[in-house]
Amino acid sequence: MKSLLPISSLLMLLGSASAFAADLNIPMSFEYLALDGKKVESSVFNHKSSLELAPGTHKIAIRYHEMVEDDFSDSQTFVKSSPFIVTLEVDGDHQYYLQAAEGKVVKKPKVFAQNPQVVLTRSDKGQVNYQVTNTDIEEEGFVSRLFSGNQAVDVSGTAAAVTGAAGTAAVVAAPAPTSAQAAVKATSLTAPVDTSKAAGANPQQMLQYWWLQADEKTRKEFMSWAISQL
Repeated sequence: MKSLLPISSLLMLLGSASAFAADLNIPMSFEYLALDGKKVESSVFNHKSSLELAPGTHKIAIRYHEMVEDDFSDSQTFVKSSPFIVTLEVDGDHQYYLQAAEGKVVKKPKVFAQNPQVVLTRSDKGQVNYQVTNTDIEEEGFVSRLFSGNQAVDVSGTAAAVTGAAGTAAVVAAPAPTSAQAAVKATSLTAPVDTSKAAGANPQQMLQYWWLQADEKTRKEFMSWAISQL
């Protein structure tokens, strides 16, 4: 006669199986874009700091982003790197941590964003098998798209394709800027903008653009409203 496992024993087995998942943790100055071919949902006001990873090899698209003081005014500008792809081999229920290679504090964010260098460690000080590949995937600026008529570049979608099962962590070349785009870069961001052409713009990029245009009082009022929506 076959013996059956009690329900309590079965639940313990299921619980122990789920406990084998690992976690990859990133600081506030980094953001997840995609994991194994799927976009990672996050936002400016809802930072996702940890990803649960099952045993095996994973490809994670991550980007560095930081607010820095503008060189020519008292305002702040938003610095973003192109996505980089972390290929990580998970071999147990470890806690993995990603940070800038130079340490917890990035001294020159603008320089770092041009070529982000990161390291991965484990909480148990064990060896981490990983590879980091930088890409040239770039979002075209919101203002540039309004003037040039180009479509928005879906960085998260492109990163998801690069991290897919059939994809490779290859460097993706960004298209060369047109003369119209170059001209826009030389103009002030405070120039009048025809928002009627912005219907297809990425909402996050629009939010970032108008945030940079706002004065300190408006930013504080907006933050109060945004927090109340969470």
